[in-house]
Amino acid sequence: MLEELSITGLGVIEEAQARFHPGFTVLTGETGAGKTMIVTSLHLLSGARADATRVRTGANKAIVEGRFRLDPERRDPAITEILDSTGAELDDDDTVIAVRSVSADGRSRAHLGGRSVPVGVMGQLTTSVLAIHGQNDQLRLLRPEHQRAALDTYGGPKTASALEAYRKARAAWVELLDELETRRANSRELAQEADRLRFGIDEIAAVDPMPGEDEELTATIRRLSDLESIRAAADQAHHIVAGDSGSSVVEGLGTVRTLLEGAADDTLRGLVPRVSEALTVITDVGAELTAFTSGLPADAEELDKLLARQAELKTLVRKYAPDVDGVIEWRRQAEARLAEIEDPRASIEELEAAAEAAREKVEAAAAKLHALRAKAASSMADKVSKELKGLAMGDSALAVSVTPEPASEDDRLAVTVDGTRVHAGADGADKVEFALVAHPGATPLPIAKSASGGELSRVMLALEVVLAAPTSGSVMVFDEVDAGVGGRAAVEIGKRLSRLARAHQVIVVTHLPQVAAFADNHLVIGKSKKGALVTSSVRTLDRDERVAELARMLAGLGESDTGRAHAEELLALAEEERAANRPSNG
Repeated sequence: MLEELSITGLGVIEEAQARFHPGFTVLTGETGAGKTMIVTSLHLLSGARADATRVRTGANKAIVEGRFRLDPERRDPAITEILDSTGAELDDDDTVIAVRSVSADGRSRAHLGGRSVPVGVMGQLTTSVLAIHGQNDQLRLLRPEHQRAALDTYGGPKTASALEAYRKARAAWVELLDELETRRANSRELAQEADRLRFGIDEIAAVDPMPGEDEELTATIRRLSDLESIRAAADQAHHIVAGDSGSSVVEGLGTVRTLLEGAADDTLRGLVPRVSEALTVITDVGAELTAFTSGLPADAEELDKLLARQAELKTLVRKYAPDVDGVIEWRRQAEARLAEIEDPRASIEELEAAAEAAREKVEAAAAKLHALRAKAASSMADKVSKELKGLAMGDSALAVSVTPEPASEDDRLAVTVDGTRVHAGADGADKVEFALVAHPGATPLPIAKSASGGELSRVMLALEVVLAAPTSGSVMVFDEVDAGVGGRAAVEIGKRLSRLARAHQVIVVTHLPQVAAFADNHLVIGKSKKGALVTSSVRTLDRDERVAELARMLAGLGESDTGRAHAEELLALAEEERAANRPSNG
């Protein structure tokens, strides 16, 4: 439950604090006193979007602080998970403080249990214990998509699970349909691309280039282009080094070594090792020259072959890449792309079969969702109709219909459910509609067309009460949902809210004294002027003050004896009604 609310710098409220108690609490006040800011502050704690225009004129920021009591015996496991994951701390009395600030430049901050947290995380916790129902909610429930969402909420986890399964099946089906359309539209282009890839792959395969072959070939051709001069230079060098004319370097060094070895001088003999080393080197050079010469082509035929090979490589390089290595990489990528295009699993025929199987899954999921919605619709209509009887709606009843959403002739997302061709929309193949039955036997008419303003408020209140299951929030806030209602109907709304407060903490912003009289606690929003600024405050009324406030609300008769007498009578009747309906302790 919500125990305390502190507001600073929000709208007309400069600074205000309010304590809330179990049961039914009502907030009243003159027009412009700031009742809307109370609800706005709760919306901010629920994670609503920050609006810098709500910051009070002259203030740097608006701050809203709420203290929530989290009963450990009835605490939602999700709340415990949020507290543990954020490090938010509970006070010793099992309360947690949530703070939301909005600066004048629009920046927003949130704190939970003394820890800075994302606004969305704080909203997850507060919305699990706080449900706010206002006039905007009434208007939204007139729209078909919100009526469907309300029915799904009433349907609970089973309906939510079926809806999620349907959405996943539909998404998979739509993805296959999109790919199939793309394949069909691009089949000619893909065939042409495949032909180009095959030609290139075959052309490169015929040449079969090796990595780095172009550079090696260039070097070889450069050497062989002047074959005769290279051969003459190699032969002459070999003749000088190791020729058999008797004047070769090898023979000369051999003679030198013999002479030095036979010399009588130690200095000359000391040169022998160096001469031997030189002889070894020259012998090796001679061997290498012999090998080089023998490896040279005997004629220009070998060069012609190399030039022809180079021409083949240059043709590939000109078409596919800057060098041979790039050509080889192009071939690898082309083969991968061709495999992708020609993948039999991605063929049009197999895509069609996969799309058909996916469509059947969508049909099965849509049928299951439809059945759950139809069952929930009957139960929901009965419960809301019972609420309407308690809200002075006579024999009026709510009818909730779940009918197939017809598919057009060219509907791409048409499926068959229970033998009917329907449109598979994002949220199912159903059309959900709330209708009001004025009396038994009357034709159900859409609530947007059949209900007056007062009736609409009562229908919406009945819907909200039915939808506000314990799991959706132990604190229920109603913002002038009694608009357009008066007289006997207002009294019945007050009674219903009072009974609702037995199981929930109920906070109501109202302008009707008949509703306010049934509250267990009464807070009034007062206003005063400081120069050009209006300042509001919040205070709890005692019984005498309640009488005066009810008299003001009745007809502005707060200080008259007649007004107080009427207010006293109304309050006494409400107290008597509350006492009679209070659960017995025995």
